Amino acid sequence: MISNSHANHSTLQKHYSLIHNSKRSFSNQTILVFDLEAALLKSSSLFPYFMLVAFEAGGLIRALILLLSYPFLCSVGNEQGLKIMTFISFVGIRKSKFRAGTAVLPKFFLEDVGCEGFDQVMCCARKIGVSKLPRIMVEGFLKDYIGVEAVLAREMKVVHGYFVGLMEGKEVGCTSLNELLMEKKMGSYAVGIGCSSNWSLYGQLLRHCKEVYSVTEAERRNWRFLPRERYPKPLIFHDGRLSFRPSAFATIAMFMWLPFGFLLSIFRITVGLLLPFEMSSSILAFTGTISVISKPSQPFNSAMSRGSLYVCNHKTLLDPVYTSLTIMKPVTAVTYSVSRFNEVISPIKTVRLTRDRDRDRKLMDKILSQGDLVVCPEGTTCREPYLLRFSPLFAEIADEIVPVAIDVQISMFYGSTASGLKCLDPVFHYMNPRPIYFVKVLEKLPGSRTCMIGGKSTFEVANYVQNEIAKTLGFECTSLTRKDKYMILAGNNGII
Repeated sequence: MISNSHANHSTLQKHYSLIHNSKRSFSNQTILVFDLEAALLKSSSLFPYFMLVAFEAGGLIRALILLLSYPFLCSVGNEQGLKIMTFISFVGIRKSKFRAGTAVLPKFFLEDVGCEGFDQVMCCARKIGVSKLPRIMVEGFLKDYIGVEAVLAREMKVVHGYFVGLMEGKEVGCTSLNELLMEKKMGSYAVGIGCSSNWSLYGQLLRHCKEVYSVTEAERRNWRFLPRERYPKPLIFHDGRLSFRPSAFATIAMFMWLPFGFLLSIFRITVGLLLPFEMSSSILAFTGTISVISKPSQPFNSAMSRGSLYVCNHKTLLDPVYTSLTIMKPVTAVTYSVSRFNEVISPIKTVRLTRDRDRDRKLMDKILSQGDLVVCPEGTTCREPYLLRFSPLFAEIADEIVPVAIDVQISMFYGSTASGLKCLDPVFHYMNPRPIYFVKVLEKLPGSRTCMIGGKSTFEVANYVQNEIAKTLGFECTSLTRKDKYMILAGNNGII
């Protein structure tokens, strides 16, 4: 029960424990007002979310400053600590360039959602999300994945297009909640979920909601994390370099590893660039770079006048390199908007496509007449267990098509990016303590499945190859494209 001298008897009758509410059903006119931090998130610390903003949007120095301030943050009150983290993470960042709220944070919010809270929130079709975090951090997640009609959170102050690190006004007040309910014409029956320890918001819920359910931190600690298969919609695209949840201790470990990891990455890249595959693979394995390779027992016909076309799904820029390492043959890779720096340091030959379909087809046909070719018809990398739509261009130029299934396992940094510096992709991949590459070369497509011999359409061939790779990896096929990814994550079409 709540102890507050201003709470009258009728108000207290609204207070219930969420643990006793087992997926209660509500009418279509009921509006749920829920506290994001109390009703959905299992973790009680907001530090990781600000660290993601500081690192991904502000850079390494800003992230280090935020980490060094952590002991002080622990010694001040929650509201003061929130203001300090907000200032360090946002001050000086251009608003028009800030995409962490939609491209980075939703993944980590989803991974922190508790099943029990999620079940209660999703019982209502109409929802309002309330958060003490800045709106720009939570709005993308709440609207895209939770389906809220409105978000009640504080705005960031902007001067000449840059964040000044301060939030507008005080905490979300009861007046703003009342105005929002009236504006949305939400009806008279509102239900609230919050934490009684946050009396400022909880008092608002008691004032405006017919029923109010409370969640304690002890209850949240016992929640189960929401499994991926129960996400409201698939998490396919996300950006950012950090692959782990940057709690204070995990971030300390990262900064301790960074100097050694950077030197190790340069060493790994140098070994792969200067030494032949037979030697470099052993040395790289000794440094912790693991390659799990599988290929057909029967070698492909090497007496052909034309080379083989190896068709891979796309995880990092190193996919063609590991394909060449797997088959132990030199190959040529066609590239699409890859930085010149990565082309220069590539240990295999690369040829840049022109985006003109006829010219690219002739170019790839010429390369095949001279040797083996590796293509990644997704056109861009995909981190999650999904395959983007395969461009059918590769099916027009060869009947010797060999699918290659690729997966990557990392623990600290992603070796791909949509909005960051692509020239650093190999560096970040090799900065992982133990990056693992899984490469499986599948059986060559039978002639009946090709265009030239079997008379199949290019789309049929592309879809068949996509499905074969997806079945091998246990991934799911999608019809999403490179353009879809870059419009969602970077607001452009991916051209460098």
